[in-house]
Amino acid sequence: MKLIQMTVKGISYSETQTGAYALILSENEGNRKLPVIIGGFEAQAIAVALENMTPNRPLTHDLFKNTLDAFDINLKGDYVVADSIKNIEIDIKKNEMVSEIIYDKQLVDLVNDNIKKISFWILVISGFFAIIAMLLINSSLRLSIYSHRFTIKTMQMVGATKSFIRKPFIWRSIKLGLLGSGLAIVAILGVVYYVDGIFPNIGIAKDYISIGIVVAGVLLVGILITWISTFFATQRFLNLKTDDLY
Repeated sequence: MKLIQMTVKGISYSETQTGAYALILSENEGNRKLPVIIGGFEAQAIAVALENMTPNRPLTHDLFKNTLDAFDINLKGDYVVADSIKNIEIDIKKNEMVSEIIYDKQLVDLVNDNIKKISFWILVISGFFAIIAMLLINSSLRLSIYSHRFTIKTMQMVGATKSFIRKPFIWRSIKLGLLGSGLAIVAILGVVYYVDGIFPNIGIAKDYISIGIVVAGVLLVGILITWISTFFATQRFLNLKTDDLY
């Protein structure tokens, strides 16, 4: 997920909360704006920076920023992960001048836990619908083979081998699988470019490796499902006796 860079456009008094202010953020490559409710002290500090005013003494955040600049420390949102932060903490503690490192561990853990939960349920729901799709495809192919059960048995009675009988049915099913996969890929690409048009900063359409993996996966799954379903469906009727066909 790509982060969206935003710029502070201004501060206004909050009409919903007494003694609070609204910080107006605007995305750099778009027209969307995001209001964030902040307190009076935070609003005063941001207003001083926006107006390029110099206070009589450094404020708390000024001292913190000066400390970061002195040690050449730059903050990046990509490292808001428990493992990455832990590694950074270990590296910083190697410096003899650092005695203790304090940060909001609970917030970082909460963000990571929520991301894991959301990813897990998305995976579960996707797997559920994938199983339903496979069952529907399998049922459709079995019904198609069932309608040709007398043809299969007739070919077997005149001496055709099982592999020879299965071949046209499997090839036909694979072509149907390729057609279905092609339609699914077109739909996926349409959704990807539609989302990219609404949220261009995410860059989802430029992730060619992930798109290629998804396209290849859809094609492979489409071929495998149709091939396996057709193979076992034809095998069932090839092993039946003539009287059982009725």
